[in-house]
Amino acid sequence: MAGTRSSRSSRSTRGTRTSRAVAEVKPEPPEVAEEKPGEEAEEETAAAMAGPPEEAADAEERAPSPPAPLLQQSRSFLDLFWGIGKPEQEQRLAATAALVTRLRERPQEAELQYALRRLIEGLGATREAARPGYSLALSQVLQALERVPLQRVLEQIQEKHDLQKKKLLRSAAFGNFFGVLALFQSGRLVKEPKALVASVQLLQSLAQHRNHLQDLPRRTLVDILSEVPEPVFEEVLLDVLQADLAAAFSTPEQLQLLLVGLQKFPGVLHPKKLKKLLGSATVVTKETVPRLVEVLQLAAKSVRKERVLHPVGLDLLRVALQEGAFELFWREVVEQGLLKEHSGPGSYMAFRLLGSALPLLSLEQLHVVLRGEVMCQYGDHVLSAQLPSRFKFAPEMEKYVSSFLEGCPDPEKQLAVLVAFSSLTNQGYPVVPSLWPVVRHLQPEALDRYCRWLRNMFLRPDFGSCLEFSTSRQKKTAAEDGSGHAGTPEKSAFRLRKWLIQRLTSIVENAQVVKDEAFVMGIARFCFFHSFFETKKPSKDIPESEQQVSVPLDSETRENTGNAFFSLLQTLNSLPLLGEAPKTVPGPPRGKAGHGVTADGRLWAQHLVQYAALLLSHGKHVRPARPFAAQEKAAWERMLQSVDRLQQRAKDARLAETTAFQQLLLLVGLHLFKAPGECVDVLNDLQNCMEKALDKKATTGAEEPQWVEVMVEILLSLLAQPSRLMRQVCRSVFARICPHLNLRALQLILDVLDPDKEEDGAVVVTDEPGRKKGPATEDSSEDSDSGSEEDSGSEEDSLDEGSDGEVDGGFRQQLMSVLQAGKALDADGQSSEEELDDDAMLALDARLASLFAEQKLRAQARRRGKDQARKEKSLRCDFKIKVLDLVETFLTKQPENPLVLELVEPLLAVIERSMSRDSAKQEQDFLRKTADIFTNQLCRAKQYCRSVADRAEALHVALERLVERAGRQADSAVALYHFSASLYLLRVLKGNTPKPPAPLSPRKQRKVSAPTQVQSSSCLDLARVSLLYTEALTSFLSKRNSPLTAAMFVDLFTRHPVICQRLLPVVLPFVTDGARPYHQAQACLLLLKALQMGELKQALEGPAWQELIGDSLRQTTESLRAVGTAVNKSVLLKMFKALELLIFLIKTVKEEELPTSLEAPLAVLQTLRQSDRLGATGRLSDLTWQALKLLGVPRPKEEKVKVAENKGAPQEPGSRKRKKGFLPDTKKRSKRQQAEGGEDPGHATQDAKRKRKRKRKRRSTQQQPPMVKEPGSPATPPPPASQTKDPEPKAVVNGDAQSATPGSAGPKRKLRGGKRKNGLDAAPAAPPLQKKARLPPPGTPSGPKTRRKKLGPEAGGQ
Repeated sequence: MAGTRSSRSSRSTRGTRTSRAVAEVKPEPPEVAEEKPGEEAEEETAAAMAGPPEEAADAEERAPSPPAPLLQQSRSFLDLFWGIGKPEQEQRLAATAALVTRLRERPQEAELQYALRRLIEGLGATREAARPGYSLALSQVLQALERVPLQRVLEQIQEKHDLQKKKLLRSAAFGNFFGVLALFQSGRLVKEPKALVASVQLLQSLAQHRNHLQDLPRRTLVDILSEVPEPVFEEVLLDVLQADLAAAFSTPEQLQLLLVGLQKFPGVLHPKKLKKLLGSATVVTKETVPRLVEVLQLAAKSVRKERVLHPVGLDLLRVALQEGAFELFWREVVEQGLLKEHSGPGSYMAFRLLGSALPLLSLEQLHVVLRGEVMCQYGDHVLSAQLPSRFKFAPEMEKYVSSFLEGCPDPEKQLAVLVAFSSLTNQGYPVVPSLWPVVRHLQPEALDRYCRWLRNMFLRPDFGSCLEFSTSRQKKTAAEDGSGHAGTPEKSAFRLRKWLIQRLTSIVENAQVVKDEAFVMGIARFCFFHSFFETKKPSKDIPESEQQVSVPLDSETRENTGNAFFSLLQTLNSLPLLGEAPKTVPGPPRGKAGHGVTADGRLWAQHLVQYAALLLSHGKHVRPARPFAAQEKAAWERMLQSVDRLQQRAKDARLAETTAFQQLLLLVGLHLFKAPGECVDVLNDLQNCMEKALDKKATTGAEEPQWVEVMVEILLSLLAQPSRLMRQVCRSVFARICPHLNLRALQLILDVLDPDKEEDGAVVVTDEPGRKKGPATEDSSEDSDSGSEEDSGSEEDSLDEGSDGEVDGGFRQQLMSVLQAGKALDADGQSSEEELDDDAMLALDARLASLFAEQKLRAQARRRGKDQARKEKSLRCDFKIKVLDLVETFLTKQPENPLVLELVEPLLAVIERSMSRDSAKQEQDFLRKTADIFTNQLCRAKQYCRSVADRAEALHVALERLVERAGRQADSAVALYHFSASLYLLRVLKGNTPKPPAPLSPRKQRKVSAPTQVQSSSCLDLARVSLLYTEALTSFLSKRNSPLTAAMFVDLFTRHPVICQRLLPVVLPFVTDGARPYHQAQACLLLLKALQMGELKQALEGPAWQELIGDSLRQTTESLRAVGTAVNKSVLLKMFKALELLIFLIKTVKEEELPTSLEAPLAVLQTLRQSDRLGATGRLSDLTWQALKLLGVPRPKEEKVKVAENKGAPQEPGSRKRKKGFLPDTKKRSKRQQAEGGEDPGHATQDAKRKRKRKRKRRSTQQQPPMVKEPGSPATPPPPASQTKDPEPKAVVNGDAQSATPGSAGPKRKLRGGKRKNGLDAAPAAPPLQKKARLPPPGTPSGPKTRRKKLGPEAGGQ
């Protein structure tokens, strides 16, 4: 563990050792060694708690202390060393920078020597993050003060951390290592050859301690070698490192040392020198291949947990390229060596070498690598690693390829790599995903050529150019079948084309790929042509017809291509503008970003329709795969004419309707190639609607539906199709025609959502033909046969299990008849005693087999019926979710339309029906979306209908119905939706003006005065509505289980202060006359919220407001006076709300100087304070004192009693805070007495009995009510209340007298009774404990032995 963290520390410091600024700013890695527990760590912790001066005294064992004057005069200087060893990185860096600045600006020899000694000592510390901190500080000091000789520092390091001491070997090894690391990081090691040689020799000796340091010394040698100049290496280090260089094939670190030397010093390590060291002039030869394979396998296993490429692998790859032996290295070392044993570390190292080698290889070498065994093994790994528990290397390989493509400027290399990975196939299907995002880094030329390659492979699948591989399971299956291959060419071509067409569309869908309109249109035309057309003769006007298909396209391939085309069309419908649009060309509205249109202002679908018309006009060269019938062709021609007419009316005033019809006609026209039978009628209806909508003179009969109704029916029929494109287009079209919506059209939408009309819907169960399968089903076709067998077996088992549950009565009768006919049973149904011969048994078996086969078929039919019903239910729910899009669009676009009011009750019916039954996840999503639309888009809309004067009576009736239904609900959540709907209708009625009356004559106008009441300013019947809400409020404050809540009426008061003014006389009596304390609490809450409203105070005149405040004050006082002795949770809630209301009333009386008497509230509060009805809840006491303070009664201050002043009182064992890690003095004395003369066993037994007796007595006192007493006073019973004065109110918490509330001036201590709640559900806390010792938590053992262990022997002596 220690070595692993040290390796991370060493690796993270590479590249930052030659610059002081980088070293000071770069974050230092965490500690590299485990913290060793023991006396040394405890002493260091204790010294750290004591302060820096104690640290010098604690280090006397390791080194002589510095002179006393230094310690006395430089306290701030000594604090820096404590900051260097802290775990926080920012503090370590700041302390290091401060130390360097002090030593540089105030050069004192004593401080310098002391700093060096302290830093060298810290190199072997055991605390977390101390060793790297001291190492960094030492390196910065040596870098800043060049007068300090490195050789002397190295000698001090070796002297302090002596490797000969076996007991401290681990700390000494780390001290020496971090010392050498500090010398190297200082940047001066290269300048002092003597210190450099000594450091290298020390690292060589440290390499023997692999148990502690692992491979850190060897890696540090490599880092030093990479920074040393060539003359220094040749003159100083070559002789020292000669043994390591000669043993290069022993360990990965030694081999890496040699490889770094070859790359850094080719003039020193020339072939003759290598011949002398290794026996060969080059590293990669046929003779060294076995040894290289062994070293690489060791390196792969050493980084198995880190999942990275060992540096020796990449260095060996570079040296092989330098020596011109790359083919030998890749073939013999990688493919025949690392991959031979099929081990995980070796294979992953080969994959990482493949990814890392891509930027280093030439085009020819790329072809060799990407067509070799490593690629086949990678493909096998991708298929076998699809299980969740397997390690997946594909994301890492994607990073390698993405990094290569991003940094490679050569389009040839980019194309070679991407084509090679796309050609790695299993039974024709490539292993890389079709949505591989690495294509975003391609150059434009490489992207264009890659797309041409994809098209050519689609037309002429060349399996010879693909790198085909088979998994071990496929090979085993093929060997058992004797076929030699698992798939046929036709199946492979189908799988390949399926991937290729998805790959083409994914390039367009990728927003990060740079593309133009010609590129996108070329892919769209290619997909459309090969989905619905085929070539008869090549034509120059149609580029897609110039290339013939080598393998004919079957119907399934065309279906997949068609689905890919419509998926691409959905992307084009929301594609941002790729070019600048000319200002002279009119077009449809583009919105903010111009989505779905080309640079000339036309829709993408319009360009594709023109291309389809071009193909249909060239009948000699191309023909449709499914020719049009006469009716379908006529519908197509009529659609083209309609689109041309709409294009000519682009500048018309009704641009929204024109764009809607154009968009829908184009989409349905393109779907005519996919499903012509369904689209012909839709096209005819669309064209009729368009003529009626755009013709101003057109009139319709009374019974004939309006054009908008037909359009809604068309949109609903299109939404029933499983297509996201249809859903998107229908929502866009509906947003443009919703201003023309009428009641009958809206009712068509509501009928779909109506739960009572579910069975009447004509929803047909249709599966989407182009639904994409998961990657496992696409890439792992070798499991298809076994999977189908397992599925059939499981289906039979499920059928058998389903038939075992309940036996059909008719089947039982048939079985009895067959058995009786075969004489196996008698007439009474009992077993027959007559023996049957063989022929009779065979005949009986045949009849029984036939009977059970029929029963199995019936069971399968029932199962299919259930599955069909389940699918229909799922599709119906999905269809409703799509229809909710139309409702949301209507509420968003037309919030002031009177038809919005028709949505209130249908949406409530949907919510009520969905919440009253258990539903699946899909239905829960439907309910959640309905509730969200109802709440946010309808009830909380900022705009609402303002023209309902002629419907005022109907709205009042609906309002009454909603409030009544809210009061009858069983669930408060459903009642909340009904109440919110009533508030919405109330808002609509209040915001509308009534119908203007008939004009009066001037004489009558003089007689009629101007209206001044609220009723005349709106359609709202205030008296009627007030009576309605009065009944609801009375029901809420009187019924025990009312579905209404206080939050509903608070919302009513806040939104409509006029209603609040009329409901206050209803709320006021319930403050005292409520049936239960809970109702009284809710009445207090409502009254408080109402009185806090500024609108209410402005509406009431001076005497009325004064009367209201006085009545509220009297009612609240009486409510508090009526509190009995039995206090429960509801009573506490009532007191809490009443006190809050009382405080507000007293503040109002004081601030406004109202002539209201406050003597009664003062008396009630004094009585309440002196009683025990406040319980142990501090919040109630706080509120009481807050009210008394407003009345002039200040809260007494607590007398702070210090424990040190009460010396005579005995101290119990649980009240003393002990130091962790130290033995109490009582235990030391006890052990000393036992050691000296022993202890009388009888005396010990008596002490134990006395301790148990005292514990029982303390437990019994906990159950008694708390008594108020002063510390140190005798425990006497309190006198009667009549004989006592008002004492200072104090609560006993854990044995200390203090304020009863947390907000007092006394000491703040937590209550043991539990957590405090201040909300509506605040519960009374348990009585405070009158005990000083802390109780054990529940569930812990509490026997005599356990208590004796916890309290210790001193408990018996006190």
